[in-house]
Amino acid sequence: MNLTKKIIARHLISGRMAIGEEIGLKIDQTLTQDATGTMAYLQFEAMGVPKVRTKLSVSYIDHNTLQTGFENADDHRFLQSMAARHGINFSPAGNGICHQVHLERFGKPGQTLIGSDSHTPTAGGLGMLSFGAGGLDVACAMAGQPFYITMPKIVRVNLLGKLQPWVSAKDIILELLRRLSVKGGRGKIFEFAGPGVAALSVPERATITNMGAELGATTSIFPSDEVTKVFFKQERRLKDWKLLGADPGAIYDEEIVIDLAALEPLIAAPHSPDNVKKVKEFKGVKVNQVCIGSCTNSSLADMLLVAKVLKGKKIHSDVSLVISPGSRQVLTMLSRSGALADIVESGARLLECACGPCIGMGQAPSSGAVSLRTFNRNFEGRSGTKDGQVFLCSPQVAVAAALKGEIVDPRLLFRGIKPQVALPREFLIDNGDIHKSARGAADVAIVRGPNIKPLPVFPPLENTLEASVIIKLGDNISTDHILPAGAKILPLRSNLPAISEYIFGAVDKDFVPRAKAAVAGVIVAGDNYGQGSSREHAALAPRYLGIRAVITKSFARIHLANLINFGILPLTFKNPRDYDTLSPGDRIRIARLPQLLAEGKEIRATVIGTGRNVELVYQLTPRQKELIRAGGLLNWIKQRAK
Repeated sequence: MNLTKKIIARHLISGRMAIGEEIGLKIDQTLTQDATGTMAYLQFEAMGVPKVRTKLSVSYIDHNTLQTGFENADDHRFLQSMAARHGINFSPAGNGICHQVHLERFGKPGQTLIGSDSHTPTAGGLGMLSFGAGGLDVACAMAGQPFYITMPKIVRVNLLGKLQPWVSAKDIILELLRRLSVKGGRGKIFEFAGPGVAALSVPERATITNMGAELGATTSIFPSDEVTKVFFKQERRLKDWKLLGADPGAIYDEEIVIDLAALEPLIAAPHSPDNVKKVKEFKGVKVNQVCIGSCTNSSLADMLLVAKVLKGKKIHSDVSLVISPGSRQVLTMLSRSGALADIVESGARLLECACGPCIGMGQAPSSGAVSLRTFNRNFEGRSGTKDGQVFLCSPQVAVAAALKGEIVDPRLLFRGIKPQVALPREFLIDNGDIHKSARGAADVAIVRGPNIKPLPVFPPLENTLEASVIIKLGDNISTDHILPAGAKILPLRSNLPAISEYIFGAVDKDFVPRAKAAVAGVIVAGDNYGQGSSREHAALAPRYLGIRAVITKSFARIHLANLINFGILPLTFKNPRDYDTLSPGDRIRIARLPQLLAEGKEIRATVIGTGRNVELVYQLTPRQKELIRAGGLLNWIKQRAK
């Protein structure tokens, strides 16, 4: 067996490990963050389960830490009280980014993890089978329910050789994005293997598994080996380590080979993570802003390297450099080692240990500015500046640009000499950072601010759907297109009526009034609809506005699951050319919907007034059909509880 199938086999509750079949997995751990957590815990509360039924669940505060009003602070109090009541560990603001802290404190090789954040596969860097999911799926896992996925292909990524100086783990995942695109990982798990793995530390592996989300992959994973053992020793968690890898001669569905020695510094140009070029192709492009951090590149090793390069130097006068360490542990160790002083004395600005600029929470670049970021996404407008030119790169490339004031290959700037970074044998551990609540306490009062609104109740699937095409979109529409992040919108995550007013706001400012006027609506889109984050509000808010179906050429995995969870019918064109026959304003009718789903028959949508028919298909498991007919996952759970 390969490593992935070994872990799946140990956690398989239902289904067979056959490609394309739905499988149900037992989940050991869950994580949430505050941008998605409030809704997830409202959903968990609605299930009436007194205590989480996982081995471990953690609620992190790391996204909505900018407190310009009462909303975020109120949500944090709600989350803390929910954690205390239901047996959930709570990581308050300032502790750091959920994925970095989870690596440090909780991840375990061979266990399963789902999180209400698309970058949860970061934990695959230490041999954990970890998935990003919508908040409702996480709530169900906390209630002891299986997590359902379609059995993917397992792809062996065979790493050969060793990285050259100034070439990084970020360049490995950028190379995969260059080859495969943002939809090249759909329906696949990437399992990294080969002799090159041994030369990569756990933080480097985590950088790669983190950005596997940008491939559209189900998840990514590395073996747990002697390198992993060193990491667990450093974190004083050796008891949590185990040796875990693929069997010799393990079988895979596909294989990709990467010669690490042949790689050179890469960069993803605006406005997509797969728009990857060699850094030298942008030589001389003036840089206005550099941001180093995020869940992709904020480890102690990353920060120490940046500090070494900046020591005794000043950043370019035209550049704003901001640094956000990934955790309190990283920041404390930087401070005690003196490396933090080297960073600050260079002219850099220090941000808190949080997601920050990566999700548009501050540090928006100036109009038209070039911003180099060690982040994972550079979708148009995600930075907070519509015409901002955001590039994704490694810390090595980022710090070189901060010093030079322009994009430059660090191998040329530093003449190939790379400073050595020595990590301590043990990291600093402060067990008081996280509020542990293993038992839960039924007498804890739940604190609810006025911005927290009740969950809506959606009706079951109608027999005949008549709806208007509200909007028609192209390929690779991300959840940022559907519902932007940022300091203005994120605080409304627990207020569905308010946040719904921003759906497609950056794409079509008239979408919301049209959807409300239509009562029942349909969205039409091209390939890979819903790529990007796991934010279930990108499905929940359109459902609140009356969207009944989404018709596309193809869907991204997490968003497809979220649509189903909230009773939105996901359909694809039988003939992709029929995409051209539908236009905004068209009214369509689909008769006998529940019956067609029950019988597994194709669906014919009639364009009212024209006589034209559009043939549509769906890939729904029997369980997913039940969810759609019930009007969503919560309705289905309540029906089964009767």
